[in-house]
Amino acid sequence: MRSESGPDAISPKRIEQIQERLLEWFREHARDLPWRRTRDPYAILVSEIMLQQTQVDRVIPYFERFVERYPTVGDLAAAPTADVIRIWSGLGYNRRAVNLQRAAVAVSTQFGGTFPDQSEQLRKLPGVGAYTAGAVAAFAFERDVVFLDTNMRRVVSRLIFGNGSPSEKEVLAAASSLFPKGRSWAWNQALIEFGALQCTAKRPACIVCPLNQCCEAFPTMQSTLAEKRTAARRKTGDPFETSSRYFRGRIVKVLRALPSHDNAGIELTQLGPQVRDGFSPQDLPWLQGLVEGLQRDGLAAIAEESPHYDTDTDQSAPFPRVRLP
Repeated sequence: MRSESGPDAISPKRIEQIQERLLEWFREHARDLPWRRTRDPYAILVSEIMLQQTQVDRVIPYFERFVERYPTVGDLAAAPTADVIRIWSGLGYNRRAVNLQRAAVAVSTQFGGTFPDQSEQLRKLPGVGAYTAGAVAAFAFERDVVFLDTNMRRVVSRLIFGNGSPSEKEVLAAASSLFPKGRSWAWNQALIEFGALQCTAKRPACIVCPLNQCCEAFPTMQSTLAEKRTAARRKTGDPFETSSRYFRGRIVKVLRALPSHDNAGIELTQLGPQVRDGFSPQDLPWLQGLVEGLQRDGLAAIAEESPHYDTDTDQSAPFPRVRLP
């Protein structure tokens, strides 16, 4: 292992060692996941969107149910958005469902139902960023493309930069130096799997790691992690249960429970008590702001308004109603 760090310091011999050891580890430890048994770009896109900020074990049943309900990109593109949001129920981050359908519509309308096979074109799809575009290009079409998610970035950063804080540009350059041409599917899957199972964020198995002799972080990893855990315990912040994302999720949950044939929706005054304990009329502007944000994201629709009597003005005033789009 070299004392220097960075892509310029990686010798060809060290690159070869990292490649061989990581690919061998993957052959022995790769999990049998449903999206690894296909080269269908649609199924791979579904899996990648679902896997954003969600653990693999939780995604598997949702993925299988989703592709059974919508087996092709055309089926998803033609589905009512409200139904797509309902089948997504329980997976969280509901905006992903809407973005996934928007991407399906774009494939159907702009590309004639056939997925583009280059990451640059895939990035033009709604809600598809650099990582997702690279994943579809690599895992569906086996294109030689370098991309990074959280796990991949952590593995490359530790291997090449130790416990420092390299920039995204530096990590991407290092990942490019390590990339074995013609092995895109196996290599990128291996990086993801290694970060998920071996080189984890909080408890990396460094002692039994096949790459520890190639890794800049190995000598000081345990002391660095101990320092980070101590610093994290000192931090305080607002709990998730008071965040806008938490309440947005509760709103969508209520809307999902409405009868699918009911387009009238629910009045804000009825919605509020189901979203937040102690809800009062003074909270209506806050609730309406959340609903309007959900509408902008394609997760809700503000329906017709219902008249009510405004005691402050002695006039009839409307309460908005909201439903799934």
